[in-house]
Order: sequence, then C-alpha cells, then structure tokens
Amino acid sequence: MTTLPLTPSFRLDGRRALVTGAGRGIGLAIAAALAEAGAAVTLCARSAGEIEAAAAAIRGRGEQAEGLALDVSDLDAVTAALSARPAFDILVNNAGMNRPTPFTDVAVSDYDQIMGLNVRAAFFLSQAVARGMIAAARRGVILNVSSQMGHVGGIDRTVYAASKHAIEGLTKTMAIELGPKGIRVNSIGPTFIRTELTAATFANPERLAWIKSKIKLDRVGEVEDIMGAAVFLASDAAAMITGTSLLIDGGWTAG
Repeated sequence: MTTLPLTPSFRLDGRRALVTGAGRGIGLAIAAALAEAGAAVTLCARSAGEIEAAAAAIRGRGEQAEGLALDVSDLDAVTAALSARPAFDILVNNAGMNRPTPFTDVAVSDYDQIMGLNVRAAFFLSQAVARGMIAAARRGVILNVSSQMGHVGGIDRTVYAASKHAIEGLTKTMAIELGPKGIRVNSIGPTFIRTELTAATFANPERLAWIKSKIKLDRVGEVEDIMGAAVFLASDAAAMITGTSLLIDGGWTAG
C-alpha cells in the first residue's frame, strides 16, 4: 500500500501572535486572519480606542484577541510591554507610514519619521521579540510587512521605497542569524491595497490609471488578498521557508 504524505497544518492553535499597526487596514486584516486560524492575537497600535474596538470585534467571533495601546517607536515602552507578557510565537511588523513627496521636496522631518517607524521600530521590536522567543525556546516566526516598493521604485516614494528595501535586507539577514534558533523570518510585499492610507492616491485619476497599468491583474489589491499569505507564512505549511519575500502585487514586479 502506498503511504501518502499529509499536508502540514495551516492552523495556529496554541500560538501567541503580536501584530503591530493592527487597528485598521492590512494590520487588522492580518490579525483577524491569524485569530481565525486559532492564534491568540495581541493587536498593537497607538490609538487605545481603535485597537480595543478591533480586538473586541475579533472576540465577538469567538476568537482570542487583546488590544495593546503602544507606540512601537518608543523603545522603552516596547520593553515594558513585552516584559509584562509571555514570549510570542509570531510577530507581524506591520506598523508603517508614508508621505508621498517628490524627491527634491522631501523634508528632513518626514525622512526621519518614515525611516524611524518603518525601519528602526521594526528592527528593535523584532530584536526584543526574538530575544523572548530564544529565552523561551520557541520556534517562532517573524513576518515583516514590506511592499512591492522594496523591490522596485515608485513615483514620489523615495523615502518609502528606501525604507522597504531596508526591510528586505533586514529580513534576509535576520533569517540567516535566527534560523539556527528555529526562528523563521520572511516578508510580504503588497501592491497598492485599498485602505484609508491609499484613499488619496486612488482619488487621483492619473495616479490610479498608472497603478492599474502596472498591475497585470487589472485591479488594485484588497486587504483580503493579504490574509491567506500571512497565515501560510506563519504556519507549519511554510516550515522550510525563511529569508524570502512573498510578493502580492498582481504581477507588478513581473515586468
């Protein structure tokens, strides 16, 4: 009789997940997806009211979620919050920002804030969570929400693209160093996703036409397009995947 292999589970039961920037948009969608797959999710964002409402909505479906009001760029606050909680099995670095501006008009303050949140905060939060995973002997997963702009360039996005290229390099190097500890590190690279943050861009007919001309599937992305990829990379189904980027770009970077 032929013995067939069994597909590894996509379930996340018994695992603790921390998702930053989880009050709305992509972060909330990922948090909801992880919770639906069985994880106990801590949703993190600066706005206490927004994050508590998001966590309550997940609990309302009978799943496990708590809200954590936290500015991830405040490293002392990050240390205090993590020290008060058990180690996490999954970290999703989703908190980020952009201020689309022509290269020659970028202000130093905008550069510092974008790089500070998109790179510095993700770096040191990952460091703190990884230390916790190692101390607790957990075989964890770190998922960095990058962008297709971590692989190409884009109009008015010099600082944002630079920050996401940095995240791609960070992902690869973390994967090399943390792999022997049993910690996998990957990124996902969404295209333009319909959220509150992209509403102004989509309201510009010329910019929207340019975006759709680049996306081979002839539509912009929706948050639902991100959810399955996040669950997959967090689960045992991706047990041999680390140091890579999963592009969710509708074919933008294919050429």
